[in-house]
Amino acid sequence: MSPDEHSVAATGEFGLIRRVTEGRGQPPSTLLGPGDDAAVLAAPDGRVVVTTDVLVHGVHFRLDWSSPEQVGRKAVAVNLSDVAAMGAKPTSVVVGLACPADTPAQVVTEIMDGMWAEAGAVGIGVSGGDLVSADQLVISVTALGDLEDREPVTRSGARPGDVLAVCGRLGWAAAGLAVLRRGFRSPVGVVNAQRCPEPPYQAGPQAALAGATAMMDVSDGLLADLAHLAAASEVGLDVQTALLEVSTRLKEVGSALGADPLQWVLTGGEDHALVATFPPFDDLPEGWRKIGVVTMPGSGVTVDGREFDQQGGWEHWQQ
Repeated sequence: MSPDEHSVAATGEFGLIRRVTEGRGQPPSTLLGPGDDAAVLAAPDGRVVVTTDVLVHGVHFRLDWSSPEQVGRKAVAVNLSDVAAMGAKPTSVVVGLACPADTPAQVVTEIMDGMWAEAGAVGIGVSGGDLVSADQLVISVTALGDLEDREPVTRSGARPGDVLAVCGRLGWAAAGLAVLRRGFRSPVGVVNAQRCPEPPYQAGPQAALAGATAMMDVSDGLLADLAHLAAASEVGLDVQTALLEVSTRLKEVGSALGADPLQWVLTGGEDHALVATFPPFDDLPEGWRKIGVVTMPGSGVTVDGREFDQQGGWEHWQQ
């Protein structure tokens, strides 16, 4: 059977590469972009921040829930968020995409459109990548960043007495997922938070300049990710619910679905907000808000001073 004329098989690997790369501009930091055996990137700081995430259809996204462009934006956003969480400025992304032979070429083109759009939003480009055949749609993105002569902000620098703060939304993506699982597609703002996160990219370098002692992005749920930060820093962390923002929209969705919106805020993942610790007497950077404090080692992650006994957060192979 001959392939459908609109499929990736009919378009061919190199024809598809031309479709997704021709006419695309590159920032000055990309010295040599797609078309050779490898890209060449400038590294002014002499150090390069590198991170990779893999997104699998049916696990991280669904094309019956999201448009291909939204999938592309999400694939890039989740990686650029990790770069920002190190206090670095994104400089480039490299993409690997695998899909079945009967995948419409337009789907791949639109995924790449979304990737270029999200990368362009922070002034960078897609420097290269690879396209291969597979039994299901899988997207791998590697993002790179520049520390701009700063030290990286890791998970291991928090100290007792530090302020725990967050920048970005919490709970929205989890609420959107709950809506989609019920078969609904609105409210659009909540659903789109799940389809395509909006990480506060600039907040990472801002936090680094302001003296953040530790930082990470919230991908698997606030409490789950704070447990990683607490372990790396060998401290405790206490989240104070009175300081958390639970928007009116989340309360409305929670009421409609019979769910507690605070649970989404505390345990829901995929918003890709940034969470950081700061010295106790310093002003927080613009956009950051206090949500708790760093406590003594051995106290773990608590909520209002007590252990949180409701399960949440994401861990692969454990769901």
